Amino acid sequence: MAEKTIAEIPRNVRELYEKGNAALQKKNFDYAIAIYNQVLNTEPGFYPCREALRSCQLSKAGSGGGFFKKVFGTASASPQMAKAQFQVRNSPVEALTTCEQILNADPNNATAHRILAEAAMALEFPKTAVLSLEIASRNNPRDIDAALKLGEALNASGQIQRAQTIYTELQKANPNNPAIAQALKNLAARRTLRDGGYEAMEASGGSYRDILKDKAEAKTLEQENRQVKSEDVAGELIREYQARLEKEPNDRRLLRSIAELYAQRKEFETALEYYAQMKTIEGQADPALDKAIAALKIRRFENKVTQLDATSPEYESQKAAVEKERVEFQIAEARRLVEAYPNDLAHRFDLGVTLYNAGRISEAIQEFQKAQHNPHKKIQSLYYLGQSFAKRNMLDLAARSLQNALAEKQGFDEEKKELIYVLGSVLEKQGKPEQAIEQFKQIYEVDIGFKDVAAKVDAYYAGTG
Repeated sequence: MAEKTIAEIPRNVRELYEKGNAALQKKNFDYAIAIYNQVLNTEPGFYPCREALRSCQLSKAGSGGGFFKKVFGTASASPQMAKAQFQVRNSPVEALTTCEQILNADPNNATAHRILAEAAMALEFPKTAVLSLEIASRNNPRDIDAALKLGEALNASGQIQRAQTIYTELQKANPNNPAIAQALKNLAARRTLRDGGYEAMEASGGSYRDILKDKAEAKTLEQENRQVKSEDVAGELIREYQARLEKEPNDRRLLRSIAELYAQRKEFETALEYYAQMKTIEGQADPALDKAIAALKIRRFENKVTQLDATSPEYESQKAAVEKERVEFQIAEARRLVEAYPNDLAHRFDLGVTLYNAGRISEAIQEFQKAQHNPHKKIQSLYYLGQSFAKRNMLDLAARSLQNALAEKQGFDEEKKELIYVLGSVLEKQGKPEQAIEQFKQIYEVDIGFKDVAAKVDAYYAGTG
């Protein structure tokens, strides 16, 4: 099987997909999710729909979901999880459906994303796998296995440079990890095979000299054909939508579709012009549109990095400059949203996360202290406050914030495990090993495989035995 674009699906399915897009624009999340799932049941390889469904799931969760669910999962999903784990080996298409059912309620469930990615790779849907593994890896940057699998999926989808970047950064942080070193070697070998055409030679039974003959010409033709096909499809759709737009100049759905197509072609400035046209249609503020524009501008920064010459001695400094510009833009955009919607404390939280990730801890603390007054952001704000205080070595304040977050937390799910684990780590740094181990033992009793709690607890008992 292979992933499909919007031009490769039947018209009736495409119309249903457009209906889902219209529901999403109206923030009718439940209806949009139902439609997208219906489309994917028919066309499981329809990647734009998978991407739209994920965006819708996350938007719905953002309107009232918990932050820590993005790192882990919920106990209620366990029967479905077991079902998906069985299906991934026997019927990966069904595993995709089951995982989406879990993600409809908990769109950041790391286990569901892992299983979905495994099923997607089995079906040769590498972009679908990347979509899930990016979420799992982003929400838990310390998960080396998820990052390694993301690199594999990126490589399979042809994004070799991104895979290289991930593996290189992993090796810098974990220089003695043999799995990372092996992944880098495998990537280099695959790149050599792919660039040299030896994979094609092996498949066809051709000779080494056959591959070398006219290699440059064949490579050029392949690249041109791929580019022409992609541009022709996008170009056809753009012309079709623009013709319809002449009759319906205020159709926001058409404008968004055209903007997305130009973004697909990496013509970001033109895409932004269409988004700007959308903003002029209605005078009222549209936070969803603002986020879409900001996301596109971030993609522009990411694309700028890919255009840099990785072999240049100035590559690292150039990349750092672009990354700095991107971070500054994200902070400025987050601040703008706070100013535009001062009563929406969720924007305060988003600004705090952006500042935290940029290492501007003092400023981040101010935002989290305000954001905690939003009942939907209270636990995650307290979590980040704990992490922020810990980074400033204010360990007593860090412990107190995490304890306050735990006091708000009901049940004992994966979310709570993360809180307890971080609290235990803070207590360790405070020089309170007995209190710390009591935290880790709480997790050990219910989930021996959570992070490194088994090693911590086993070491404790070995030392006291």
